[in-house]
Amino acid sequence: MLEFMDYIQNAFYNASHWNVENSYSQLTATARGLLDFETPRGLRLNLSSLSSPNFATSYAIGSVGLVDGALSYLYTSRPLRATSQSGALDLHDVIRGYRQIQELRRHDESWMWEQWHGGKRIDKRDTLLYGRLYLPQSTLEALYLRRISPTQQLKLSAVSDSRLRNGGTILALHQYDVGKYSTETLYSTDGGLIGVRGLYNFGPDPRKERKELPKMDDRFYGRFSAGAEMYYGSLNKSGGVSFGGRFATLPAHKGTPLTATLTLNPLMGNISSTYAVKAGKNLALCSKFDFNVYSYESDLMLGCELWRMKTKVEKKKERSLAAKLEWRLDEVELSSRPEPEEVSGVLKARVDQNWKIGLLWEGRIKELLFTLGSSIDMKRTDQPFRAIGLELQYSS
Repeated sequence: MLEFMDYIQNAFYNASHWNVENSYSQLTATARGLLDFETPRGLRLNLSSLSSPNFATSYAIGSVGLVDGALSYLYTSRPLRATSQSGALDLHDVIRGYRQIQELRRHDESWMWEQWHGGKRIDKRDTLLYGRLYLPQSTLEALYLRRISPTQQLKLSAVSDSRLRNGGTILALHQYDVGKYSTETLYSTDGGLIGVRGLYNFGPDPRKERKELPKMDDRFYGRFSAGAEMYYGSLNKSGGVSFGGRFATLPAHKGTPLTATLTLNPLMGNISSTYAVKAGKNLALCSKFDFNVYSYESDLMLGCELWRMKTKVEKKKERSLAAKLEWRLDEVELSSRPEPEEVSGVLKARVDQNWKIGLLWEGRIKELLFTLGSSIDMKRTDQPFRAIGLELQYSS
């Protein structure tokens, strides 16, 4: 489950019209959400608040052997109107599972962001500031996020820790997204790392108007995307490269939603493929297969998620007094909009070829969001439960 600060950052992206999904780093986001979920360890409590549309705070305390905690503060120049009460949050916004990619939309023109007064430009770019202090380690994290234009974004993240080389590290990331394709350039002080990655979407260009309607009669109505990344460490004189592709159905697809990815790392000889399908309205299945062409080693992992909805109790409506006096029944009221189903919880499970099992149950009790999980190793018959934990979140 997403932490409150991550949820607020996503609200900032939505408010500033930035598509987080259109990035090479999000190519396998569906498989990671279904298979690579983290199980909590010990007991952890998070208290958060969006005290104003521009300011949010969060406090966390945990117990895993030793008591630790964290203090977080977030400021944004753009007022956020996101729902902050944990009892009213839509669980689909805080639980990562099967992701349905959307149609590419056209970005705003640069002149749409201009504001003039008295012959002078007075518009300002949206900015987000975030900081977190871990105790008792005294580790400090900081994030500076700025929207440069409708298609550009600058992200600076830093970590200060005495245990790190040079006392900390800084990562600078510049993102450029026009819908049809996106590029990212990064630099890290840790090893002098320089990298670039990009993603290209095949199909119609959102910057151009469609002259023909999309063909819905195709067996699979979706979008194919391909990308690559390259990086080089100037201090240790080492580099890396990877390629990847993804096919995912779009919301207008009439059949079963599915997502398939294939990534290659030629230097390390790794090949990874994932396949996720939404087998039912509340059920998603996923598989992942890794193979190394140099060592001939392989890994297989299977996972699923099941959403449980609350059962609706029909309220018995008694006849009105006027209907009783006139010896008749009340008129049947037809509701124009069906009531949305309310999520009770989500069950996630995964298993690999070594019989290591991960279980996770996420949901809401009254005003509290909870995450209960466990890691099980079936080959350790003497002590199969490797970890178990519970995380509680409350926000206002």
